[in-house]
Amino acid sequence: MRYVVTGGAGFIGSHLVEHLVDAGHEVVVLDDFSTGRRENLASVLGKIEVVEGSVTDPAACERAIAGADYVLHQAALPSVQRSIDDPATSHAVNATGTLNVLLAARDAGVRRVVYASSSSSYGDSKELPKRETMVPRPLSPYAVSKLAGEAYCRAFSASFGLETIALRYFNVFGPRQDPNSPYGAAIPKFIAAALAGERPTIFGDGEQTRDFTFVANVVRANLLACEAPSSATGEVYNVGCGSRVTINELWWRIRELVGASVESVHAPARPGDVRDSLASLDRIREALGYEPVVPLAEGLRRTVEYFAAARVAA
Repeated sequence: MRYVVTGGAGFIGSHLVEHLVDAGHEVVVLDDFSTGRRENLASVLGKIEVVEGSVTDPAACERAIAGADYVLHQAALPSVQRSIDDPATSHAVNATGTLNVLLAARDAGVRRVVYASSSSSYGDSKELPKRETMVPRPLSPYAVSKLAGEAYCRAFSASFGLETIALRYFNVFGPRQDPNSPYGAAIPKFIAAALAGERPTIFGDGEQTRDFTFVANVVRANLLACEAPSSATGEVYNVGCGSRVTINELWWRIRELVGASVESVHAPARPGDVRDSLASLDRIREALGYEPVVPLAEGLRRTVEYFAAARVAA
């Protein structure tokens, strides 16, 4: 099979690319390397085709997707804060970019598009766990842009018969996640701080909760989404672990794994951040047969080992 992974040089995309190559598939990566890194693909560069370009460029999407069986659409500008700083660019990449990918996939006769969406779509609803039937309440331009992508996927299934599945990721983490980005996620930043003996910053009181999801679980969900029956398409599914942890506890766990003794510091809560997040996995279990393959504790252990080894190598 021929797979196209948009954003394939990024954190999640590169893990998908590696898995697909190992399984013997033909893989094309579409990436403009604005946030993705070539070193993420170092182990497979001789075995894949790389189309350097952005999903904001319809011609680049057409070049990459021609002849594809499946498209795993991971390309995005992540981060709530980035979208607050620059809403227009987040929309251009996440919403219009998704439209460009879907148009190219429709015209190329692709079998199915799997779209990486976000749990941020649920916004500030107090109801837990988050279920796909809940009315979305996005708080940030990022969440709006990802929700727009979901709507385009559903519309292309209904209007053009293009099979699509949208996966709402819950706080994905793992090796290769960038701790140095100003918009970086909590886990790589916490690990980097612990390894350096520095105090990490926790925004708000730290009692907000998240369903942190190791990247191997996301890879598994994407593969299941490709294999699922047509009756499962045109829908949205949560991808998480179905458990939650406070940000304070997350730091304590990482500090213990690293053997650090420094304390965190607190800063004001950030606008657009949700208070609590927890995925209901009922729908994805029933429709796709998904179960998390790596729990939080094991995922944290693997991620700490990766960053510790990278620090030594540097």
